[in-house]
Amino acid sequence: MRTVTKKDIVVRTALKFDGKVYDVEKIISSVFDALSEFMKEADPQIRIEIRDFGVFEVKITKAKPKARNPKTGEIIYVPARKKTHFRAGKLLKDAFKKPLEEVIQA
Repeated sequence: MRTVTKKDIVVRTALKFDGKVYDVEKIISSVFDALSEFMKEADPQIRIEIRDFGVFEVKITKAKPKARNPKTGEIIYVPARKKTHFRAGKLLKDAFKKPLEEVIQA
């Protein structure tokens, strides 16, 4: 499995806009910072929709009063918390629906 880092995103974006990596890095970092701030500020939930890409959501999980510690078997209480969720947009979903044979040959 290949891991793509923020630096990879910066370099590819700089190539698309014929920009300097340093300048593009500031822009990309600002976008990620803004998304993080919106998600951290979620009170209690938030939905960030980026057209043609997807939706980031912060949701609330239910409290689990009778969860079990798998190591000790002890019954513990797990409080409600926030979790993140990403749902791909239509264009990404359509790209993922292609059979792997078509993708590998392309």
